[in-house]
Amino acid sequence: MHRKGKLTIISIIISILIFSVPQKLEASVSISARSAILIEQESGRVLYEKDAHTVRRIASITKIMTAILAIESGKMGEKVKVSNKAVRTDGSAIYLQPGEKIKLEDLVYGLMLRSGNDAAVAIAEHVGGSLDGFVFLMNEKAKEIGMTDTHFENPHGLDDHEKHYSTAYDMALLTRYAMMNDTYKEISATKVYRAPNPNERWDRVWRNKNRMLTQLYEYSTGGKTGYTKRAKRTLVSTAEKNDMNLIAVTLNASDDWNDHIQLFEMAFTDYTLVEILPEGYVEQITEPFYKGRTYLDHAFKYPVKEEEKKLFKVKYKIAKPHWNDEEVPDIVGKAVIYLDDKIIGSEPVFYEKNTKKKKGFFDLFKNIFQAIVGLKQHG
Repeated sequence: MHRKGKLTIISIIISILIFSVPQKLEASVSISARSAILIEQESGRVLYEKDAHTVRRIASITKIMTAILAIESGKMGEKVKVSNKAVRTDGSAIYLQPGEKIKLEDLVYGLMLRSGNDAAVAIAEHVGGSLDGFVFLMNEKAKEIGMTDTHFENPHGLDDHEKHYSTAYDMALLTRYAMMNDTYKEISATKVYRAPNPNERWDRVWRNKNRMLTQLYEYSTGGKTGYTKRAKRTLVSTAEKNDMNLIAVTLNASDDWNDHIQLFEMAFTDYTLVEILPEGYVEQITEPFYKGRTYLDHAFKYPVKEEEKKLFKVKYKIAKPHWNDEEVPDIVGKAVIYLDDKIIGSEPVFYEKNTKKKKGFFDLFKNIFQAIVGLKQHG
């Protein structure tokens, strides 16, 4: 064999060996959804996105808004009289009966676990006074949360209005807001629920349609499924592992279960929730007037990759003291957190007023007085 031929073969072999050696790769995902997003719940940090701000139909994940409005109404213990209009609603149902009276709480479980469109209308009529009244509340709440690319026209997500839409990002914002409510968290995480049946001797039994929660993913903590012919498959799901809580949203996905599992696994592998600022006294503030008196009322945590841990900085911006102790406001400044020189958040810095000394003599006098009175009454 010619020398040139030998060199060519050796080169090919070397190339094969090089590309056969396992390489350290960033975790990658292949998402079927046309729009998707993954965020960390506490910080709101976006860990993955794909056309997350594109407006699309959202189907039954609409019901997350319906549920949180019902919960926040303060009427969960009230009985709802089911209208004919509610019973006649198209699509998935919990098979309510005209004129029956059912607790609002039970309706919300039927809404979230079985995606009952009849439950959605019954909830809307009771909480909002009418469908139009409830839709108004939905859009007002959307503005409050910051869902700038969202408009609701019904409480269930059916394709009966052209101007009913949202984005993956906005639905993540809504879910993050809803997950701050303990009642919503509990309902979303429920696998099976029993509700009284007015005309039968046995209870209604509702099993959650969210297979992420019931079958597919051990770290799942809840969510909401959705489907219409025009929206296709939509899904919101939440997961928790090692104290890190995640929210995933996919719109128009052919393989949403796997989309969500991939997103969660990528994040749990690549990110760790790190405490950047601890709760308690701020030792870094050395101004004599403030020293030992400033504090943070809660910790600041953030999901980071290993290589990002050294890139954090914190700067304290504190008002120049020009008052006596009684005049100092509760908040005297803020801690600004930077990651790679970009601001990612800020926390208010509180001032602890010196009230112990001022109360000390009064409390001592009060205790002596109470002791004397007690002796006269019981001695």
